[in-house]
Amino acid sequence: MVTSALGATAFALASLGAVTATAGPAAADPCGFYKTSSDAFYNHCTSDGSNVVIHVRTALAPDYERCVGPGRSWLGSAGKIQGAHYTGRTC
Repeated sequence: MVTSALGATAFALASLGAVTATAGPAAADPCGFYKTSSDAFYNHCTSDGSNVVIHVRTALAPDYERCVGPGRSWLGSAGKIQGAHYTGRTC
């Protein structure tokens, strides 16, 4: 009786561990513009290594364009950056 209770507990813990292990990749940076609680980023997802021009919308300052390479680029404080999008041009 004690053995089967221990087995059930071990199975339940192993199941929870499997869920935790598979939940990790879902937390990866999304493609395009996103914010955390403190920072704003643009993640250029590409398989060809291209650089692209993005339009960055700011609060209380002029918008601007920026050339970004593959991967995550820090744009600034989350409170100062309102959004960013791909302009359709490479750089």
